[in-house]
Amino acid sequence: MNDPETPRGCPVAHHGAGLTRLYGPEAATDPAGVYERLREEHGTVAPVLLEGEVPAWLVLGYRDARRVLDNPRQFTRDARVWRDRAEGRVDENSPLIPMLGWRPDCVSQDGEPHRRLRAAVTDALQAAAGRGIRRHATHYANKQIDAFADTGRADLVHDYAEYLPMLVISRLLGLPEAEGRDLVESCAQVLGGSENALVHDARIQEILGELVVRKRSEPGSDLATALLEHHAGLDEDEVVSHLRLVLITAHTTTSNLLARVLQLVLTDTSRLSGLISGRLNVSEVVEEVMWDSPPLAVLPGRFAASDLELGGHRVQEGDLLVLGLAAGNRDPEIRPDAGVSVQGNQAHLAFSSGPHECPGQNIGQSLIEIAVDVLLHRLPGLRLAVEPEELSSTASTWESRLDALPVEFGG
Repeated sequence: MNDPETPRGCPVAHHGAGLTRLYGPEAATDPAGVYERLREEHGTVAPVLLEGEVPAWLVLGYRDARRVLDNPRQFTRDARVWRDRAEGRVDENSPLIPMLGWRPDCVSQDGEPHRRLRAAVTDALQAAAGRGIRRHATHYANKQIDAFADTGRADLVHDYAEYLPMLVISRLLGLPEAEGRDLVESCAQVLGGSENALVHDARIQEILGELVVRKRSEPGSDLATALLEHHAGLDEDEVVSHLRLVLITAHTTTSNLLARVLQLVLTDTSRLSGLISGRLNVSEVVEEVMWDSPPLAVLPGRFAASDLELGGHRVQEGDLLVLGLAAGNRDPEIRPDAGVSVQGNQAHLAFSSGPHECPGQNIGQSLIEIAVDVLLHRLPGLRLAVEPEELSSTASTWESRLDALPVEFGG
């Protein structure tokens, strides 16, 4: 709980006072431990530091997260009100910029501008998905498996989960397969907050800009064409920004979620046998992972539209808030016993909430269901090649990713 001696107010006031960093060695190896310590010290909202010692509020409580996500008038997505950046305390080369900076896309705006752009993205995603998301997922799942099916061994992170979502999403966007494979690393660098994040972000935008130019003269059955032709009248910058948004978020979250689903299945023989026999549905496993290992552990970012109180702290206008989705899903106020089954409960925070809730969640879930089904069908005797406790993860500010998932099969 909150210490009565702990000062309240803007996280800047805590700067230099031993604030916890959401990046660095401890956060990379034990993010859940960091979240729980912050919850004990500060309650449901905690002052933290992001890359470059940039201050922010980390929202740890489920109910506080829902309040922030569901109230854009109080907590705006418009980063142009971010006081620390406006006053020059955020380096313009900061790896935070690709994740938090303002762009002409629907996640950077609220109200009518958001509704206009969101409608275009939703319509385009539905049209693209309707043209064969399950067929594309099946095709690329088999193609990835073909590369290692005769070896009897694989790393299902590097050989499967890291590439399959990008191949499907590239097809939806209208990108060639080779470009999609190349963009896997760039997406990882952007979300991982590396020192080259801005360079990789620029590379993604350059490739997507070229795609938009190409699709103006050669339209097709793809997301890029659907956005260009939408009645909302998106300009070229808006189209590129939304293609970037879909590419980065859909790939990184789906690949992470797929790896975690496979980890859960392969470390529990009852779940594995249930899926193989048909007694268990993949969607039930996905739901469990959504609660316990959401693909984005921390969601960027909201900005206080005025001075207000949140979780017992005084938040000032222009303060940055980041949403602890993993921490909120394990909030003891709503989940006093994390061991109790969450089957049938879809109230998790993994897809965000409110006006900005993920519009492509059904696409991601369909892709994962196909990916798991094809894998189990193609690889009889699939089993973990190491002890479950040997599996490791590495976290950045925004996510925790499984390092490897070595498996054996056949025989």
